Amino acid sequence: MNRLDFILEELVTANRILANEGIVDSFGHVSARHPDNPQHYLLSRARAPERIERSDIVEYTLEGEAIDKKAPAPYMERFIHGAIYEARPEVQAVVHNHSPSVIPFGVTGKRLRPFLHMCAHIGHEVPTWDSRDKFGDTTLLVSDMAMGRDLARLLGAQPTTLMRGHGATVVGRSVRHAVFVSIYLEVGAKLQMQAMTMQAGAMGDIKFLSAGEIDKIVERLNDYTLNRAWENWARRAGRQMQAAVD
Repeated sequence: MNRLDFILEELVTANRILANEGIVDSFGHVSARHPDNPQHYLLSRARAPERIERSDIVEYTLEGEAIDKKAPAPYMERFIHGAIYEARPEVQAVVHNHSPSVIPFGVTGKRLRPFLHMCAHIGHEVPTWDSRDKFGDTTLLVSDMAMGRDLARLLGAQPTTLMRGHGATVVGRSVRHAVFVSIYLEVGAKLQMQAMTMQAGAMGDIKFLSAGEIDKIVERLNDYTLNRAWENWARRAGRQMQAAVD
């Protein structure tokens, strides 16, 4: 199996995992930078993630133009992916989702921060991109490169960002990494809401991870950990784990 075949199969598995774990429903998408051309990326046609097959995956330029002019209808928000790949050469995969537990943090001003060690990979603190700040009243969908680039600027060098009234965007060094962070972003948001409920009327504050703890945990993340989680999630979603391709 060559690198392109490997990535195409990873994208199918990623979509199935994210659907099975409740990170996406009928909406949301995951992409990968093209392994042979870093100025292109691979993303499914507009279809529910749980239904995506290898034949649904389309190659796009960073501007969101399909290489195959006869390609089926794309996701409107493909510009999220192209703008991030344009701004972040090290990023190899992008997930956009409407993970339910993150939504309240994007509209309340409550900052989402990790306190479970596995959630350290969401970053020191998750910022919120608000489309209204620059683009006024919209559908909240990232419908062109101007909006995508504005989102990418807010994301900066971080792994995650929320989107006000919409969802979240996550980046990774591989498809497996982006899926891993996406799942633990949802876990972290759910746990923080639980902790905030317990904290109400009680003494003391939530003890979040320190910046140093986050950095040490992130530095320790290796392929063994990613593959252990990926195998579990893939099997639960009815997919087999592929051996890595160099």
